[in-house]
Amino acid sequence: MNDLTSWVNVPVDSDFPIHNLPFGIFSTAERTKRVGVAIGDQILDLKALHMLGYLENLPFSLADFEAPVLNPMIARGKQATRELRQRLQKLLDATRPDLRDKEHHVGQILVPQSEAAMHLPVHIGDYTDFYSSEDHARNVGKMFRDPDNALLPNWKHLPVGYHGRASSIVVSGTPLKRPHGQMRPDPEAPPVFGPSRLLDFELEMAFITYPGKPLGEPIALAEAEEYIFGLTLFNDWSARDIQAWEYVPLGPFLGKNFGSTMSPWVVTLDALEPYRIPGPDQVDPPVLPYLKVEAPGHFDVDLAVEIVPENGQGAVVCRSNLKHLYWNMAQQLAHHTVNGCNVRGGDVLASGTISGPEPGSFGSMLEISWRGSKPFAMPDGSERRFIQDGDSVRLTGCAAAPGKPRIGFGEATGRIVPA
Repeated sequence: MNDLTSWVNVPVDSDFPIHNLPFGIFSTAERTKRVGVAIGDQILDLKALHMLGYLENLPFSLADFEAPVLNPMIARGKQATRELRQRLQKLLDATRPDLRDKEHHVGQILVPQSEAAMHLPVHIGDYTDFYSSEDHARNVGKMFRDPDNALLPNWKHLPVGYHGRASSIVVSGTPLKRPHGQMRPDPEAPPVFGPSRLLDFELEMAFITYPGKPLGEPIALAEAEEYIFGLTLFNDWSARDIQAWEYVPLGPFLGKNFGSTMSPWVVTLDALEPYRIPGPDQVDPPVLPYLKVEAPGHFDVDLAVEIVPENGQGAVVCRSNLKHLYWNMAQQLAHHTVNGCNVRGGDVLASGTISGPEPGSFGSMLEISWRGSKPFAMPDGSERRFIQDGDSVRLTGCAAAPGKPRIGFGEATGRIVPA
């Protein structure tokens, strides 16, 4: 499979070779919102492909591909989307003439990415954010609690999470306004109201679900990946000063729900299979049986965060990896549903901030600047403790290794505009 090539030109450093084929929603001046697949710097229009008869004998209708979200396609289930992706690989294979040699069809089904607008890929019914990076949780515990007992007693027993706000998740490229809220900068004085002064990013990845089981029926760990469609990059923007004042006793609220940024392309688990790796040993303390991993469930995906000032030179402030999570996606989903909670097709479950063990791999400015005490030096001579107005924050992710295909995620970029 590694030597598979496409008749579509794919640049060497492209995130989207024939081995990837992520799904998304695009539109152009001539084409309404619809399902597309990234290949090189092109988009394969699945509505046009279906109308030309190339997707016959697959369990999909035209309506699935002319929908403005991926939900109808996702509702067909994992086996169906797997068969679809395999069909697309065959159609794009350089050795197969079925589509390659029909120039009048090729012109109808390929759209340059430069000419397309990308949209939020799914209608998100529910959004859950986890807290699954041990290094991140330990760093926060050291800053705000006892450094010798940084992790809370439950942290290594279950994937901690909270329910977030689905309505304010936006696609990459959407500006976000600096939020207002209550803060208490002086712990000896009453709270004040105003724009957040400590605005932060959080480097995360999110997975999107297939329709789950009926209410009351848990998804077991062994079957959890059958209910995971694919992954995106995810920036869970955080107003640290608003969050610090409000989060006791019920957790994040206005400090989080003003906006989250998601990348437009959804990379399937099948595409990431070459990068599956074992996770950490969860034996001290041992996890309960319903969370005990029997097969590798982590993935080796390099991640980076760049801050780009308005009209200025950007700087990479973080290089991390998805493998740094303590709890993997299957464990997160199994725990989420163990009480009978139901998930629906298109739900989004985010990882929580992904920090590594070294300062250069910390996944938030809270950690990078260590609560503002260690500012990050930018190329233009300015400093960043937190995110400033006009800054764009760009998340990227890619799995790459010698002898394996490059599987990229594109980017999740958001710019902060003044309150």
